[in-house]
Amino acid sequence: MIYAEILAGGKGTRMGNINMPKQFLTLNSRPIIIHTIEKFLLNDRFEKIIIVTPKDWINHTKDIIKKHLGNFDRLVVVEGGKDRNESIMSGIKYIESNIGINEDDVIVTHDSVRPFLTHRIIEENIDAAIKFGAVDTVIEAIDTIIKSDDGEVITEIPVRDTMYQGQTPQSFNILKLVNYYNSLDEEQKTILTDAAKICALHGDKVKLVKGEVFNIKVTTPYDLKVANAIIQERISR
Repeated sequence: MIYAEILAGGKGTRMGNINMPKQFLTLNSRPIIIHTIEKFLLNDRFEKIIIVTPKDWINHTKDIIKKHLGNFDRLVVVEGGKDRNESIMSGIKYIESNIGINEDDVIVTHDSVRPFLTHRIIEENIDAAIKFGAVDTVIEAIDTIIKSDDGEVITEIPVRDTMYQGQTPQSFNILKLVNYYNSLDEEQKTILTDAAKICALHGDKVKLVKGEVFNIKVTTPYDLKVANAIIQERISR
């Protein structure tokens, strides 16, 4: 089976003085997360779409889904963990407890504040996850990447032609990801916050899927302005 997991566990600290997590901020009169959920609802390959959110915001998440989208049997809201990977595992635990996990099951994980992903990106993630077991969505790096070990001086300037910027979705064979995650000790779980990196460090070849420049992550007030501009440009076409 194929599952989607929308990660809405962040508190939005880089968004400034706001009274709610950034995924609930308004984008063209509707919460950002609603725009994101809609993209997954349009794909009928998903058995369940799991929304992982902070404990204190579970009821709010359910309320806005009902208000803007109505009732969908495929949508489930569960409590997230203290970090990204724990939140992914929370969604997987729901699957394990309520449905069961088979060897070929895959999960497509996505940031709730990336509302502009496309049907192509979703489809290519699903197909690549089935074939390769681990997938990351990326775009080619436009700017030169600078590495600095101390934040003061340049340590290295990698060749830009081999550099990519990571986006989401990231997609995985569920059992493989769970096994890799459970093999980590507590220190590694704290350090390794990217699920694709966990797979890569275990020797897996993580397949790249081409993202889009407009598949932005809304994390700052500037990002929100850009997102609203994208929406308005699409409306005016």
